[in-house]
Amino acid sequence: MPDDKASPVTRREFLYTTGAAAAGTILAPSLARAATANRPNVLWVVCEDINPDLRCFGDEYSISPNIDSLAKQGVRFTHCYDHSGVCAPTRSGIITGMYPTSIGTMHMRSMGVPPPYVRCFPEYLRAAGYYCTNNAKTDYNFAPPPTAWDENGRQAHWRNRAKGQPFFAVFNIEMTHEGQIRANPGKPSKWSETLKPEQRHDPAKAALPPYYPDTPLVRRDWANYYDNITAADQRVASFLKELEDDGLADNTVVFFYGDNGRGLPRGKRWIYDSGIHVPLIVRWPGKIKPGAVRDDLVAFVDLAPTVLSIAGVKIPPHIQGQAFLGDQAAPARQYCFAARDRMDETYDIIRAVRDKQFKYIRNFEPEKPYAQHINYMDMMPTMQEMRRLNAEGKLTGPQTLFFRPTKPVEELYDCVADPYEINNLADSPQHQETLKRMRAALEQWMKDTNDMGLIPEAVMNERARPGGKWAVTAEPAIAPNGGPHDGPVAVKITCPTEGALIAWTTEKGTGPRVHWNLYAGEIKVTESTTLRAKACRIGYRDSAEVKATFQVGSA
Repeated sequence: MPDDKASPVTRREFLYTTGAAAAGTILAPSLARAATANRPNVLWVVCEDINPDLRCFGDEYSISPNIDSLAKQGVRFTHCYDHSGVCAPTRSGIITGMYPTSIGTMHMRSMGVPPPYVRCFPEYLRAAGYYCTNNAKTDYNFAPPPTAWDENGRQAHWRNRAKGQPFFAVFNIEMTHEGQIRANPGKPSKWSETLKPEQRHDPAKAALPPYYPDTPLVRRDWANYYDNITAADQRVASFLKELEDDGLADNTVVFFYGDNGRGLPRGKRWIYDSGIHVPLIVRWPGKIKPGAVRDDLVAFVDLAPTVLSIAGVKIPPHIQGQAFLGDQAAPARQYCFAARDRMDETYDIIRAVRDKQFKYIRNFEPEKPYAQHINYMDMMPTMQEMRRLNAEGKLTGPQTLFFRPTKPVEELYDCVADPYEINNLADSPQHQETLKRMRAALEQWMKDTNDMGLIPEAVMNERARPGGKWAVTAEPAIAPNGGPHDGPVAVKITCPTEGALIAWTTEKGTGPRVHWNLYAGEIKVTESTTLRAKACRIGYRDSAEVKATFQVGSA
């Protein structure tokens, strides 16, 4: 049976056990910050559009010395899987710990309205006193609320936090994105040109997957992909050096992972392993044995609860992932699940389940071909080359699989014996028990997680926003209001919108980089000031801003 938790709630309060963070000298010091002073920092370094195509994962073509060194200092996870195969639905699941198919954010570049209990998980960290930064990509299939991050953008950095405050920081490396592979069609990428000659990958030595035609254009794209990884490897080193320079390396848990599979045909956007199998390395000094290897299954929805577990924050019961590190680590999972829905302008419905050996895929629209046109995908020289050769009847063997006019209803692959997933075992008499087991696991997961993939997107959108009208979060109320007061004032802020969170700042918090605090309990005002607040909910418009002025110690 699948080991993912179904969401048992329709409404859930956002509860905290610690107070709000202080703002300058206006507010009393935070109990939350004091409580987290000795908790570890967490750094995420995220590389876009890569499989485990790294030397430390056994790829001899790859040049990745800094990532390889990180792996020697921590643990390398050999079975980490994305749930979507493409960036926006993937990040939607990472930031919430929920499957996009459960919260209505599974279509590429949609604007979902998740249930009211769904949160961006850094909000739990902020409520516990952590300083949370994101540099710089969000792409969650919903706009990030102002409560999600202390800082969100190119200038976001842990160095902007208060002295001694623990942090959770995300840095996104874009140079491996598919668009960087094809930026100079048929030529080395701009990142290739930044490398020393001995760091560049010779296209003639590339080991191409059997489903690609062997042409100079395809080999150039493949070499560019690996060159971009080498350039990204140097960026990883720069983040690790900053930790060392700040004296933080020994108390920081470092995650390195890829956000989905390589940005080449039959990779990204697909839920074959080439689209969902990603590298994951974690370094936790004093907690993880250097050079360790773990082969247990890890799903992307597990990242959020794992960080909460490391930080000592209780994992909310609605989160569907499970922690694989920290005090709240769960037993190893039996399966990982994935879904493909609308990709840009093209619709399809595909679901998959994987254990350590087998992958089962269910095509709910088998009448549609694999090779539907997607404008952005078709800009890749390799894709153009494949389409040209197919039209000329020059593709052979596994190269023809992608261009079949229809898809089988079911696909089953032995991913150990057949890592490229080209030999469909669904009709194999010797594999019928495995087929039944995997099919049952997928169907149970879809039921348990309330998979919305069979609801037409237009119907789902109308339910979320009747008539296309966005809901607006109600204005918050700040109390008590007025004064004067002889001593500190305990201020409460409330909002009647179900699922709303409140962002607040002071009159000093102005300008384009205003810092919005997350309201997580009474605010203790110790000197005269004006508080500003607005309420937000994922998928809603933010409320109008409200203000309240407090006079402390004078009439």
